[in-house]
Amino acid sequence: MSEEKQKLRLDKWLWFSRFFKTRSLAATRVADGHVRVNGERVTKRATSVGAGDVLTFVQGDIVRTVKIVAVGTRRGPASEAQTLYKDFTPIPKPSDSIIAENPKFEGKGRPTKRDRRRSDLSRLRHLE
Repeated sequence: MSEEKQKLRLDKWLWFSRFFKTRSLAATRVADGHVRVNGERVTKRATSVGAGDVLTFVQGDIVRTVKIVAVGTRRGPASEAQTLYKDFTPIPKPSDSIIAENPKFEGKGRPTKRDRRRSDLSRLRHLE
């Protein structure tokens, strides 16, 4: 007799593994088509996922790629959630422009009002 692989809803697994703060946020992200399972775009919240599936999704400014190791039974502490997946996301390097803009890295300490205004203006010019 073969044992059936454990499966769980995609939105529930994303919530269990603490990638999203609430289950409804995870469900919305899946429904909007921002999650890929094994390279295929998924829009159904109830898509079943199990161990061995690879998920790709955007979290903040980072594109996350994780492989499901275990399904899980509850939304436990972060240390327990980290055992549910293996993360293949490369660690982002701090951009040079942020380091150059930030006076903290120049050894000046906290920026003055004048420094803050300059920083805000440079960001606004960058957005235009």
